[in-house]
Amino acid sequence: MKLIVGLGNPGEKYNQTRHNVGWLFIDYLSKIYNVEVKKNLCDALVGEIKLNDEKIIFAKPITFMNLSGNAVSKLKQWYKLDNKDILVIFDDIDIPFGTFRYREKGSGGSHNGMKNVIQMLSTEDISRIRIGLGGLKHERQDMVDFVLQKFKNDELKKLEDVFFDASKKVDEFIKES
Repeated sequence: MKLIVGLGNPGEKYNQTRHNVGWLFIDYLSKIYNVEVKKNLCDALVGEIKLNDEKIIFAKPITFMNLSGNAVSKLKQWYKLDNKDILVIFDDIDIPFGTFRYREKGSGGSHNGMKNVIQMLSTEDISRIRIGLGGLKHERQDMVDFVLQKFKNDELKKLEDVFFDASKKVDEFIKES
C-alpha cells in the first residue's frame, strides 16, 4: 500500500496559489489514475485505487499547511503504513520554477508543512517531491506574499510539463516494494 500526499491549504482563496502546488499535483495525478480525491478521512480529502493488487491512496490534507503532519500521521495510522510507503509533494521556493526534485529523506528546509510532517512522524526518512517555485530571491518580495499569489496562466501551462515529469517519479515510487 502507498500513500501519496499533496500539501496545500483548504479554501477557495488558496485555489491555484503557489503554496497549493501539492494539491494541484494531486489533482493532476487523480486524472491520470482516474481517482476521485474527495472522501473526508483523517483530516484529509482522500481517494483510493487498486493498482497491480496494491492499494494506492491519494490525499490532500485539509488541516492547513502548517499542520499537515496531523493528517499524514492519522492516515499513516489508519492505513497501518510504514514511513517508506509515504510520498509527500510540496512547493519549494529554493528550487527554480519549472523543475522538481525527488528525495527519499531530508529536513523540511524552510517549508513549515513538511517540517510538521517530519515532526509528527518523528523521522526525516520520508520520500518527497519538491516542486520549484523559484523567483523569490530575485523579486525581493515577502515569502508569504509570494507563495500565496495565484499562478499566472503561462505558469500553469509550464506546471503541466513539471507535473508530467514528476508523475514518472510517482510511478516509480508506486512500483517500489
